[in-house]
Amino acid sequence: MINIKPFYILLFSVVVFSSCSSIYMPNVPATPMFKEAGEVYVGGHFNAKGNVSGNVGIAVTENIAVIANGSTVNTGGSSNEYFRQWLAEGGVGYFTTIGKDKRQVFEMYAGYGIGNSKDHQQRASVYGYELVEAREMNFDKIFLQVNYSSTRKKKINIFGDKKELNYGTAIRLSRIGMKDLWVNNEVAPKEENFFIEPLFFTRMQLVNGLQVQYTNGFNIGLNKNEYLKAGNSVFTLGLVYTFR
Repeated sequence: MINIKPFYILLFSVVVFSSCSSIYMPNVPATPMFKEAGEVYVGGHFNAKGNVSGNVGIAVTENIAVIANGSTVNTGGSSNEYFRQWLAEGGVGYFTTIGKDKRQVFEMYAGYGIGNSKDHQQRASVYGYELVEAREMNFDKIFLQVNYSSTRKKKINIFGDKKELNYGTAIRLSRIGMKDLWVNNEVAPKEENFFIEPLFFTRMQLVNGLQVQYTNGFNIGLNKNEYLKAGNSVFTLGLVYTFR
């Protein structure tokens, strides 16, 4: 039998040790998993790194929907790495249910976004933290995203109450391009990268329409860059609400 444990150790090491190396942090994408026209989706997610993401979506017809995402990060002011980012994006796409029981949902979206990132490398001193290198970029992005989810056929029993459970995957292909880059307040050569961002989420029903969601994922950069590269992973907890 092939021992795959070293592979997971290597993957974990890459995510952990490169998590502070990139000037870009991916957000939590919208995964509304619409089933019919008129549905409205709202989501909010956060993690220990200070990454807060919000999503909204509307199913405007039986198969067409629009989505919008926003995120903000402000963390590490009193540490070796201060990171700040805001990002806003929107998209339009197609959705449909799959299977006789319509427990599976497939979605595909394309969209555009803009943002700004600041990454300060700092070192501790007797006077606090001193700046070593400051990086800042304005960027835009184009993305193509595919979502798939399935609802568990049997509800799970929690404290005598039966709850619906969903599992899903979102795979996003993104092109991130710098519009401006400054290193230590000096104009620097711009970079671009193409990211593959697979994410996996689990949702559990709290009450009708309201679910708690755990999301985890990572990103892979196809270009070898100095600043705009892969590294920051996504591990968030949030709430999503779908209504008509």
